[in-house]
Amino acid sequence: MVDHKLDEFVKKLKAAAADNLKGVILYGSAATEEFHSKHSDLNILCLVGEADAAHLEALHGPVEWWIRRGQRPPLVFTLDELRRSADIFTIELMDMKSRHRILYGENMLAEISVPLHYHSIQVERELRTDWLRLRQAILAAPKKPKVYLELMVSSFSAFAALFRHALIALGKPPAETKREAIESIAQFAGADPAGFQSVLSLREGKVSARDIDVEKTLNQYFAFVEAVAEKFDRQLDAKK
Repeated sequence: MVDHKLDEFVKKLKAAAADNLKGVILYGSAATEEFHSKHSDLNILCLVGEADAAHLEALHGPVEWWIRRGQRPPLVFTLDELRRSADIFTIELMDMKSRHRILYGENMLAEISVPLHYHSIQVERELRTDWLRLRQAILAAPKKPKVYLELMVSSFSAFAALFRHALIALGKPPAETKREAIESIAQFAGADPAGFQSVLSLREGKVSARDIDVEKTLNQYFAFVEAVAEKFDRQLDAKK
């Protein structure tokens, strides 16, 4: 079902963009065995020759079709733009290069070099930013278990990806799965990963929402993010 949807989207993009479309790449969890249709997005990168307003408008029809099927609009870059953005999108480009599937065109990601000296800075910033967003979300959310659980589920993937990149920035072996990333970063931070493990088990269908003590899990979840962000920050400061 997923492959059929992707094939149809690529077909529509090719028909609409013609020679301006240089490549279509699926990236992220959808290109791995960790894809869960209920929780994972189909992340698409479109590489084009020209990305001005007129050429973007040509893609409007296919993208509108894609959004109506519950997906996010694709990222659209020229190859030159992608190369020049490598210093500020290090996390995203490392993920694309390591976890992708070519749907159309050549593997243009192979031509992109990611400057690793910017990577740790972006990881630190994203960890802090997402931690603050989690605080804001908790403050703004109605005090209902269902809402809190949805908050954790919706923020889980971003944090799991940042944990994996924090390990890379620390010079540790990259984790192959979300569970490995959580367990490894827990050892680094000396923190209890129980909250994240519970949310991951829920996403994987191993437990149901009824099996989770939401208030306890939220406290564990938040404390874990705080511990990882603080330890990573201090580790980077020690290296300066």
